[in-house]
Amino acid sequence: MVRSLNLVPYQGAPATPQASLSPQTASPRPQLPAWLEVLKPRLIPLLLATTVGGMAVAEPWPLAPVRFLATLVGGALAAAASGVLNCLWEQDLDARMVRTSRRALPSGRLAQHQALALAIGLTSASVLVLTLLVNPLAAALTLIGLCSYVLLYTAWLKPRTSQNIVIGGLAGAIPPLVGAVAASAHPGWGGLWLFSLVMLWTPAHFWSLALLLREDYRSVGIPMLPVVKGAEVTTHWIRVYGLLTVGMSFLGILALPTGGWLYGILILPFNARLLQLVGRLRRQPEEPQPARSLFRWSILYLFGVCLLLVLSRTPLVTASVTPLELLRILSLNSPLGAA
Repeated sequence: MVRSLNLVPYQGAPATPQASLSPQTASPRPQLPAWLEVLKPRLIPLLLATTVGGMAVAEPWPLAPVRFLATLVGGALAAAASGVLNCLWEQDLDARMVRTSRRALPSGRLAQHQALALAIGLTSASVLVLTLLVNPLAAALTLIGLCSYVLLYTAWLKPRTSQNIVIGGLAGAIPPLVGAVAASAHPGWGGLWLFSLVMLWTPAHFWSLALLLREDYRSVGIPMLPVVKGAEVTTHWIRVYGLLTVGMSFLGILALPTGGWLYGILILPFNARLLQLVGRLRRQPEEPQPARSLFRWSILYLFGVCLLLVLSRTPLVTASVTPLELLRILSLNSPLGAA
């Protein structure tokens, strides 16, 4: 289904310098403090949500409070470190794009050695917290996620192939495994299912954003799929991965140790809305609003999946009668059953 990779650096567009841009032409978004901006804090909550989702599909549940908090703290520290390292690696690229030229490193608001020291400190703290308060496997998986984002995706795949996010999505799919390992010391089928779901969710999520930013990517020669293949092909593959995401999401009914029936019912409107927005974008591949709507909903979708996993493991649900048990009780108490 995924086309073969062409790992040759993209040469389709010149890298036009943008250093002379005035502040008025750059992003008008209010600036965070430089040290906080490089942590990319907006990306961390979703990673932590999928970590909790990984815990919810494992046993035992719920985790002990110390282990639960240590897993989230360790994951947040590692995610922040990967954000800093990404900013360090791409600072020259950021300086040449209008959207990113005012970021902390290309604008000089934060020195390289300060950012590097921050990344080293965050990584060390993450490994220490996870090793001592969770388990070494959770720490190792977290490091794999960090390295796959910085080295595999950012440094290797992103500048070389339009399929970069298909494989590079591995980094964002690691947190569910960390959550499952924190709970049970092994990924289990539930953790592997949520890992697979995030992997399949990532391309449609990212490519909807890439459609909006394709001119930025084209200006610096980054071969994102909308740049290389155009909007028509991109929306086709968004639809493919959207359908795969929906199909994989239903396997959560089997992956959950308890409460799968409730999850299966509640996931229906989430999937219906996802498919609706995917279909709308497919019909209007060149329009920005459908791409923007899909991108925003895809974030809420993954948050929603993780919330449903947690709700499905609450004592009220796990202690209740499942639909199959209810049918069995009704059949036994019916006249036909009594006969």
